[in-house]
Amino acid sequence: MLDDLDRRILRYLQADPARAAADLADAAGTTPAVLSRRLARLADAGILRGQEAVIDWRALGFSVEVSLRVTLDKTNPRAFDEFIAAAREIPEVLEIQTFLGQVDVRLSVIARDLAHYQHIWRGRILTLPHIADIEALMHVARIKDELRLPL
Repeated sequence: MLDDLDRRILRYLQADPARAAADLADAAGTTPAVLSRRLARLADAGILRGQEAVIDWRALGFSVEVSLRVTLDKTNPRAFDEFIAAAREIPEVLEIQTFLGQVDVRLSVIARDLAHYQHIWRGRILTLPHIADIEALMHVARIKDELRLPL
């Protein structure tokens, strides 16, 4: 599906998404016109989903990250949908993942400090519907945080 030029373009784009198109084309060994067509084709194919600003939430004063592993009460057929809809409404929930197995959902939650986390925990997390069990894992260190693909 991807040829060598597509891989080069994506590799250089991952390394520096803000790079000027002419510089990106030059680095990838093509012309700006070809680059533009390739980027459009990659976007149309759903491979390139766009560019976004990545904001370091730690730099904004959020120092606590907690991973919550949630088991839902599966006696209600709408438990997943209702839980996820409610969890999406919590601004401090950065990520929601679903699983097959004993743990149904994982939430990644950030807070300014432990007092702020306690407020989120009591006022928002514990009020989410259909929770049968919940386990909180406090993040200590992020060892690897790589978004680049090995192209």
